[in-house]
Amino acid sequence: MFAEIVVSLIILFTVIALYRELFHPVIIFLFSVSILLFLRILSPKDVLFGFSNEQIIDVVLLILISKVLQSTGVLSFFISKILKKELDYKEFLSRMMIFVSGISTVINNTPVVAMVLPYVNDWCHKKKISPSKLLIPLSYASIFGGMSTLIGTSTNLVVNALTVESGLKPFSFFDFSYVGIPIMLFGFFYLYFIGHKLLPERPDIVESFLSRRRDYLVETVLKSNSPLVGKTIKQANLRNLEGLYLAEIVRKNIRIYPVSPSEVLQEGDILIFVGDTRAVVSLIQNNYGLSLPKFCLLDSEYKELVEVVISNNSSLINKKIRDTNFRAKFDAAVLAVHRNGERLKGKIGEIVLKPGDLLLLIVGKDFWKKVEDITDFYIVSRIDEVPNEREFSKGKLLFLFFLLAILLSALKLVSLFTALIFVLLLSVLLKTTDYSRLKSKLDIHFFLIAVFSLALGKALIKTGLAKTFASAIDSLLGGFGTFGYILGIYLVTNILTEFVNNVAAASIAFPIALASASVSGIEPKYLILAVAYGASASFVTPIGYQTNLMVFAAGNYKFKDFLRIGLPLSVLVCILCTTILTFLAKKGGI
Repeated sequence: MFAEIVVSLIILFTVIALYRELFHPVIIFLFSVSILLFLRILSPKDVLFGFSNEQIIDVVLLILISKVLQSTGVLSFFISKILKKELDYKEFLSRMMIFVSGISTVINNTPVVAMVLPYVNDWCHKKKISPSKLLIPLSYASIFGGMSTLIGTSTNLVVNALTVESGLKPFSFFDFSYVGIPIMLFGFFYLYFIGHKLLPERPDIVESFLSRRRDYLVETVLKSNSPLVGKTIKQANLRNLEGLYLAEIVRKNIRIYPVSPSEVLQEGDILIFVGDTRAVVSLIQNNYGLSLPKFCLLDSEYKELVEVVISNNSSLINKKIRDTNFRAKFDAAVLAVHRNGERLKGKIGEIVLKPGDLLLLIVGKDFWKKVEDITDFYIVSRIDEVPNEREFSKGKLLFLFFLLAILLSALKLVSLFTALIFVLLLSVLLKTTDYSRLKSKLDIHFFLIAVFSLALGKALIKTGLAKTFASAIDSLLGGFGTFGYILGIYLVTNILTEFVNNVAAASIAFPIALASASVSGIEPKYLILAVAYGASASFVTPIGYQTNLMVFAAGNYKFKDFLRIGLPLSVLVCILCTTILTFLAKKGGI
């Protein structure tokens, strides 16, 4: 009983900490697993089994190969041919969703969204259409595709890893297609005929940086030789700047706000402006004696403004901007910060970064080279898609071999692990990557989260807590038979995934599904599939799935935008998924 209570509290802590972003996700999982190890609820073997789990390694290999293909430019070539500039809105929407859903069945959907996002922004800018009319469909389309095959999303592979670890038969490549393809088709028609009408008309994110007030911070420093020193705010004419608002002054770590017109400016004052960032640049270039803080300065003469979105597994999360060392790591400096739905205050350097934050960067000439292989953020602005012809030719050959490897794996002629190792070796032989670049592409954060999530799931089984939850589902929905059990498991997983990451949701719900199968007598694989679909079908919140978070800031969305378009979709997908799974379970269709 003691162990059940402890595991319940640990699971509760993990969910709340992930939702509130108290620490980096890896630290949260590490803390939870460490407590269970210390109390001997888990053994070292229970924790370590995930590090050698073949399916978890498959996920890591797929992500690596997806990023290698992305860097060759071959996928961008296909995107540029399909998403042509002369298309109208409905044509662009349909082509985008069909392409993204299709390619997401074999390529991890996060890199796919990262590649397509700049094309969408560029097309919207040229057509004068708000990106918010396309970016949620972009994210959802990638989710639809990922749900349709074993390798389409990391969630399916993690669920498969849990299945094998439980001594059950692993899923085949197309086992997820029986439900995934109908969901993909239904999702397309929903967004094409109904969903797009529910999408908001938000200002373009670049426009927003230039015109909206009280949302974006820009920091300047009053130099000793400034003609403004000793003048009041009114005398310095800082109350009537076009496109700018002086929000506060930071003087020797003391914040002065609101700023009075009679406030006298002093040397070294830090002036915090909100609003038009271009106006600030103009202000600095004029003879006002204002400069950007040290972390915003670059030595390079080449300078460009670039927008980026902080990723969910970024090493920058929970760090103050002044501690991130942007200049050395990326040849870039942070000029402004935007966080949806929150008014930021204080010095930019003191702002603690969170997933989904939008940063306006001043970048130098080495920026594009340095960020080629990083996963700390995603580029929102348009970048050069296709490298030199030689690299592109290698990319096409590598992509063909990748598709061949997936086909051989799907036909069970070789294992997925063997096929992916061969493709990775080929990428090295073709010199499309090397050891240092592979190392930088490795998402160690995801790997550790997956391993620790599996350990939490094991704790649910060992303590009998999974059976307790299964008994609760039996009491509430057991009267509805097979449909009730599948619906219960789906809802538990889906609600969890809307507030924590999908891998954690699947790992927590999986042992409950196994216990429910034992209680109900239903073939376990149908309840396990309910876990997989429930964990991926994150449509209601921007924080439940990485691709949703990527488009959240880029599309200038509000939380309610996802709720308005995603809630009807989530309900309909739930009904479709549970109905098909119930039919298959009764007929033994998979």
